[in-house]
Amino acid sequence: MSDLIELYLTCPKGLEGLLAEEARALGLTEVREHTSAIRGAADMETAYRLCLWSRLANRVLLVLERFSMRDAEDLYHGVHGVDWQDHLAADGTLAVEFSGHGSGIDNTHFGALKVKDAIVDKLRNREGLRPSIDKLNPDLRVHLRLDRGEAILSLDLSGHSLHQRGYRLQQGAAPLKENLAAAVLIRSGWPRIAAEGGALADPMCGVGTFLVEAAMIAADIAPNLKRERWGFSAWLGHVPALWRKLHDEALARAEAGLAKPPLWIRGYEADPRLIQPGRNNVERAGLSDWVKIYQGEVGTFEPRPDQHQKGLVISNPPYGERLGDEASLLYLYQNLGERLRQACMGWDAAVFTGAPELGKRMGLRSHKQYAFWNGALPCKLLLFKVQPDQFVTGERRQSASSEAPSAPRQPDAPVVHEPARLSEGAQMFANRLQKNLKQLGKWARREQIGCYRLYDADMPEYALAVDVYQDWVHVQEYAAPRSIDPEKAQGRLLDALAAIPLALGVDPQRVVLKRRERQSGTRQYERQATEGRFQEVSEGGVKLLVNLTDYLDTGLFLDHRPMRMRVQREAAGKRFLNLFCYTATASVHAAKGGARSTTSVDLSKTYLDWARRNLALNGFSERNRLEQGDVMAWLQAATDSFDLIFIDPPTFSNSKRMEGVFDVQRDHVQLLDLAMARLAPGGVLYFSNNFRKFQLDEHLAQRYAVEDITAQTLDPDFARNNRIHRAWRITLR
Repeated sequence: MSDLIELYLTCPKGLEGLLAEEARALGLTEVREHTSAIRGAADMETAYRLCLWSRLANRVLLVLERFSMRDAEDLYHGVHGVDWQDHLAADGTLAVEFSGHGSGIDNTHFGALKVKDAIVDKLRNREGLRPSIDKLNPDLRVHLRLDRGEAILSLDLSGHSLHQRGYRLQQGAAPLKENLAAAVLIRSGWPRIAAEGGALADPMCGVGTFLVEAAMIAADIAPNLKRERWGFSAWLGHVPALWRKLHDEALARAEAGLAKPPLWIRGYEADPRLIQPGRNNVERAGLSDWVKIYQGEVGTFEPRPDQHQKGLVISNPPYGERLGDEASLLYLYQNLGERLRQACMGWDAAVFTGAPELGKRMGLRSHKQYAFWNGALPCKLLLFKVQPDQFVTGERRQSASSEAPSAPRQPDAPVVHEPARLSEGAQMFANRLQKNLKQLGKWARREQIGCYRLYDADMPEYALAVDVYQDWVHVQEYAAPRSIDPEKAQGRLLDALAAIPLALGVDPQRVVLKRRERQSGTRQYERQATEGRFQEVSEGGVKLLVNLTDYLDTGLFLDHRPMRMRVQREAAGKRFLNLFCYTATASVHAAKGGARSTTSVDLSKTYLDWARRNLALNGFSERNRLEQGDVMAWLQAATDSFDLIFIDPPTFSNSKRMEGVFDVQRDHVQLLDLAMARLAPGGVLYFSNNFRKFQLDEHLAQRYAVEDITAQTLDPDFARNNRIHRAWRITLR
């Protein structure tokens, strides 16, 4: 082997430029960038130094051979032609990784098998000894990359990926890889800040990856100093004396770095379950004197290093993976921005996020942005200078509900940095909410209604429904038409979410967002989350349980409030039947009104359990039956008569528990005929549904007395949306 070798270093996508700079500083020459990799020329000392000191690379590959190939036979012969006896003993262990396709190789497993066969055949000796496969800890890890007909055959000097430093045995739900965390720190200017003696704080530190990587940079510790097994450890070309020299130098540098007065590096984490794992990681890295982790919320974050020291605040807030995460995340990012403005004046700040639109809502202008990838997710690193001229505030902001101007500030009074003011669109939305609240709030208080619709796409640009559930707010975003730019729609949604807490005076943590789209089958009943958080609300003298987070609907259809109250008024002494009962709220009202008995039928066990809890909450467990079953089949088998029947079917249902499919337009005649057969003389059946194109079959009026009562079943909060449902009163002729 000549003194000069070719090295190929892989890295996460987006880090190529940074890795090239780092590799040049460590001695790599003739550096060229590729996607997720760089390559260059080096000697063995530089190769070892890159393994030990690269904070950004995943792997350091030593290129053995490049050859062109047209098919699998070319692959075999090209690999077989290498002098493998210089690299691996006949009884050694081997692992092969293959990437790329083409030239007759469409399957990476087949390609790896061909490479393995060529190596094993070359090394099989006269006694029949041959290398065996060990995928976990082989003596030699071979990599072949196929790129447009060229095979690049390499030895992996790193072994396991270099991002695995060894200190992070415990991690949170969505940890950054260590080399990505190091790249973010480098782009954020931490090496310069650390050299100047600056501080570092992470208000959402998780298990401390940023903190440990920052301390290793500041203390001049080689990131892989503690690694015991390398890809070259059992390689026959390994030069132990050269490696020991470099390793001893790195040890001496680490000892000198750790002997310096530690920098102030602190992390804060709200989740108590992550505190000890984070501290354990810090201790394994040998950095307990440099890094401290405390439990703390973003809302109380305030770095307090010694001697009024400034530095870098760095954070990797959540990006949002679930439907409805936008609400809680918006307030989290706003809270972070507010704490930066209030408690970190003069600091640098770096926010690494997969949701850069949320980063714009922090009330600070980023002076630089860098594109990264976290796995397959595109991310941005937003850099801020926390200075008043970077605040997106203008003059002091009045709260959305304030009408009086603020008093002028006295000359000696401290400057109060207010949260970022609302955008023009958000302020318009806030004004509309307050106008509606002024009108509907009086009505709701007078009628003792705690849950009502406050806003329903009143302004076309803000296609939301905003419902008040006592001291919570439930927001449903209607899916934007394809003609609307998704970024513009997302911006308007965030504007609205920013306005709601200010306009309504509610805790941002009590705003829940869901996205409502055209539903098919039973999707409206599918679980959206698993928080299992039920809360009690009141209506017409009864208590009901709602769940604002887990399902698209909350368990209480607000538009049917007048119908439930009508049932309560008319139920005294009657046998009440509730079909497609959902959570049986109408049955609770019937029981409250003095019904002799109630029977509630639904196919869903989940909702019948919810119904059982609603009844029990009001002391109505007795004489109130809950029946699980397909409503049509149940009616066909039923023999009892009922004095009062309520039917509010879904538009469409294809549950696995029922035979066939229910379609309200197609099947309502059969449904009503079956139900009317169970109606006692003098009884009343109420029928409603939410299908906007629904047409009641005209022949029903020939058999029954049918009255459209839709207008009587709309309270003021749904007056602006009088097509929310249709309702009829039906009796026997």
